[in-house]
Amino acid sequence: MSIYHKVIGEGYPIVMLHGWSLDHQVMFHAMEPLFEKRSGWKRIYIDLPGMGHSKSQPSIKSSDDILEAVVRLLDEMIPGQPFVICGNSYGGYVARGIVRLRQDLVHGLLLMAPMIIPEFDEREVPQQTVLKRDANLLSQLPTEDADVFGAMGVVLGQIEWERFRKEILLPSKQGNLEFINDVRQNGYGFTFDISSKFEYPTLIITGRQDNVVGYHYAWRLLDDYPRATFAVLDMAGHNLQIEQPDVFNALVHNWLNRLESDGFRLC
Repeated sequence: MSIYHKVIGEGYPIVMLHGWSLDHQVMFHAMEPLFEKRSGWKRIYIDLPGMGHSKSQPSIKSSDDILEAVVRLLDEMIPGQPFVICGNSYGGYVARGIVRLRQDLVHGLLLMAPMIIPEFDEREVPQQTVLKRDANLLSQLPTEDADVFGAMGVVLGQIEWERFRKEILLPSKQGNLEFINDVRQNGYGFTFDISSKFEYPTLIITGRQDNVVGYHYAWRLLDDYPRATFAVLDMAGHNLQIEQPDVFNALVHNWLNRLESDGFRLC
């Protein structure tokens, strides 16, 4: 099966998984600047099945199937090689599934605003809150765009809008909507427990005002991750890497430093 992926650099593999209905751009723009002065890493950006440039397949009907497809791709691309993995939102859910299935190979984990509870009505999330807005900007946007931007945004400014439009809004319109809706309705949650003890450097970043997945349940992951740093960012919602890029960058650099000093032998 063909899954679109982009590979940049050489060295230790680091796999990037985007959120639901998006594509690799959200991870590319968040992560790639962190490697401008850092060598020894092979970045693998993936478009999940039915999203971005990846085709949907009749055989894929659930998140179990999406997980199997991504694991199969990694087994082909980096067979038997240790790697680390980064997941944003739904991509974080899939990343934890990969940790569960390939515990002997995954040696680091980054979760960005991770989805923990698949069903929306079972999530404990803060009320939607906007803490900073550019009223002039919002008045100039088409009503539909302004509504979508404000529905999950906490900081609504020009820079945030430009990144949101490029990395979130436009990619969300490129996927196979029928396929996405079918998986969402028929098999969004895994059919098995993905909890597992993971003793490699881990970073979990959440938004204090994230009204999509919240942060409460992510905190409960710490029992499984004894090497985890956990951060809750104020003035940040579900797109925390866009709204608080400086803090996000500092935390991820610290995580990468921990990985590099943890006995890694980068190629």
